[in-house]
Amino acid sequence: MALLLEEIIRSVEAFLKLKNSNQKPYVDPNLDPVLLVPGIAGSILNAVDHEKGTEERVWVRIFGADHEFRTKMWSRFDPSTGKTISLDPKTCIVVPQERAGLLAIDVLDPDMIVGRESVYYFHEMIVEMLGWGFEEGKTLFGFGYDFRQSNRLQETLDQFAKKLESIYKASGEKKINVISHSMGGLLVKCFMSLHSDIFEKYVQNWIAIAAPFRGAPGYITSTLLNGMSFVNGWEQNFFVSKWSMHQLLIECPSIYELMCCPYFKWELPPVLELWREKQSNDGVGTSDVYLESYRSLESLEVFTKSLSNNTADYCGESIDLPFNWKIMEWAHETKRVLSSAKLPPKVKFYNIYGTNLETPHSVCYGNEKMPVKDLTNLRYFQPTYICVDGDGTVPVESAMADGLEAVARVGVPGEHRGILNDHRVFRMLKQWLNVGEPDPFYNPINDYVILPTTFEMEKHHENGLEVASVKESWDIITDDNVNGTAESIVSSISVSRTGDDENPEAEARATLTVHPQNDGRQHVELNAVSVSVDA
Repeated sequence: MALLLEEIIRSVEAFLKLKNSNQKPYVDPNLDPVLLVPGIAGSILNAVDHEKGTEERVWVRIFGADHEFRTKMWSRFDPSTGKTISLDPKTCIVVPQERAGLLAIDVLDPDMIVGRESVYYFHEMIVEMLGWGFEEGKTLFGFGYDFRQSNRLQETLDQFAKKLESIYKASGEKKINVISHSMGGLLVKCFMSLHSDIFEKYVQNWIAIAAPFRGAPGYITSTLLNGMSFVNGWEQNFFVSKWSMHQLLIECPSIYELMCCPYFKWELPPVLELWREKQSNDGVGTSDVYLESYRSLESLEVFTKSLSNNTADYCGESIDLPFNWKIMEWAHETKRVLSSAKLPPKVKFYNIYGTNLETPHSVCYGNEKMPVKDLTNLRYFQPTYICVDGDGTVPVESAMADGLEAVARVGVPGEHRGILNDHRVFRMLKQWLNVGEPDPFYNPINDYVILPTTFEMEKHHENGLEVASVKESWDIITDDNVNGTAESIVSSISVSRTGDDENPEAEARATLTVHPQNDGRQHVELNAVSVSVDA
């Protein structure tokens, strides 16, 4: 414990020293390269018109978004190739490659000014990593992809292999750290399963964040039945109607691959529930209302009947878009590929997943007063979710079930997208990527994890002074379940800096309180305040 306190105090001292705001971010040439892989809807997509020779962004955009989305993004699945192909024969979808691939996964609508942060994807993480000393095109790269496609589409996997090889060469043959988010974890796992030798040659660490390893059952069920609910919180920022998105997703293999994994041993298996009406046999025309429940494989019959007469109008022509059993067969094989994946001996794997949010697990349509009479009208019903713990989109149980030998699996309270901008996640990444000095707040060698529980920071300016206060707390989790009886330990530290022409005078004080251990958990509180003269 004395060593831990010493490490914490040193870190606090370093944290409280004020940085020179005019100091330019440095570049650390010794860092190993990092490749960021986004999830579904997390890549900018451009449409190339072969006849006109033009290229324009169709995902994400503001002006004419819904029209361009329907004409350029809508597609049909080709079972012979496993690829979904745009309905417009003159158009093909490409991913912009500027900034070493980072442009496509940074801000999804670069033209957006007001509310720009609502379409951030990896933006905050990229900014953070540049501050650590990473450099675009040298040690920091992105891999955007057509998220409509299957996660095992050979064309995408070939592009991923070329990306790994190019990064390896650009960085002086340094092995790569892959950081995936959400469905990007399935793409990486498919590649690792099918091309294990290439993966082991180029990759040293894989960090999966919020990956739906066993699916996102609640949201994907409602997505297929009546729209785009899986991107909770993004609907108002995509500028595409829910119905237009629904018609696209019916023909997207990636969505079917995110359905509930039927052969996984769920603690509580996800179900689809329907309140139905049945005419009674009493001879007076009354009806009974009852609740039907379907497990994952049984629910496919409901999907089929519900979408049996689903059509879409494309350029004045009506096209049929039923539940696609050919895609379902393809997705079944994808799940087999995922389940058979093995981690190469020389690659380390880390899993970060979101917790503490109600997350759709099972879905119910209708109620006792308004039962579902016709399954083809199911798309007009609002779903009711039965929730479990998770990040709001992916249940904890699914995210943890990677099936690999992980160095660490760490739950972080946070939302599915917001977890990419979580200071606790950044702290873990710095540790696992070997950035800067070792972080004492995560120490796998000593076999304990410190889980941050609160973080509060306030700043106040008055009479030429800047006052900043910080309050943060952690829970230290160990395998030792011995309960402590001693009193809390309180330590204090103060640091000061003499002012000069470039840096203002500043002083900081911190108090650290370590509470006795109880049931393998020890609570640590930090309260700090700093005062500086405005420059």
